[in-house]
Amino acid sequence: MIDLTQVAINGLLVGLVYGLVAVSFIVIYRSSRIVNLAQGEIVLVGALLIWTFTLGVKLPWAAGVPLALACCVGLSFFLERSIFRPLIGQPPFTVFMASVALLILLRGMAQLVWGAETRPFPAILPSGAWTIGPFILTKRLLIGAVMTIVLVELLHWFFMRTRQGMRLAAVAEDHYTALSMGISVRQAVAVAWIMGGVLGAVGAVVLLSGQIVSLSAASIGLRALPIALLGGMESVRGALVAGAIVGVGEAMASVYADPFTKGVSSQVLPFAIMICVLLFRPQGLFGWKVIERL
Repeated sequence: MIDLTQVAINGLLVGLVYGLVAVSFIVIYRSSRIVNLAQGEIVLVGALLIWTFTLGVKLPWAAGVPLALACCVGLSFFLERSIFRPLIGQPPFTVFMASVALLILLRGMAQLVWGAETRPFPAILPSGAWTIGPFILTKRLLIGAVMTIVLVELLHWFFMRTRQGMRLAAVAEDHYTALSMGISVRQAVAVAWIMGGVLGAVGAVVLLSGQIVSLSAASIGLRALPIALLGGMESVRGALVAGAIVGVGEAMASVYADPFTKGVSSQVLPFAIMICVLLFRPQGLFGWKVIERL
């Protein structure tokens, strides 16, 4: 029983941290109705920028990380302004293909600038673990889980209690209605993309602190997408619940099913959940159910 609980705790912490990256999908979708498939590549670029400003040019992480976050803000603003802003009002398939093209472009640019070799990521968060009774809690993941909960609550307050957040919600509901209310759709979308870029970089700090960064880090985005879909693409808090569900399920599969499936079960479980969500509850657990009059 203790071993089972330990596996569940580890999965819960990992799932909550993945939920932070899932929130970056949600923030962008809430304002622009764009599922940015290149969010994992933004996480990758953020991680490589952090490496560049810390271990690369030998700046202390207290200076290098803010510089990297500022670059992520600039990158997100540039991508929104140059690629997705001109596509406002275009068919969803056009926007989808643009995000696929952006995914390939960003990964190629990352390989061109930084190369394909692996690099050590700076140990920004403390390593080691805390022991509480019979259970072991990884410091990095526990701090990351707490950061995720705090950021999610702040974002929930922002969307539900502030004027700017209400504007983003109105834009998510309908662009033309928001325009008729005097709300700048372009400004709202730009704000959401900047927030998504910063959240992606913060997710890279938590997930990769003291680890190895390579081009495969972009897969973080694909692993977080099922969490965003399960929780609901409009629900910030839903990412916490979905992250816990997927994280615990993945941990259980890795321990109890992977030995019989050659390590496949834990890899495919999040995407099996994603397919089930799309088939039986497309709006997710806490997403908005849209009813349209035909």
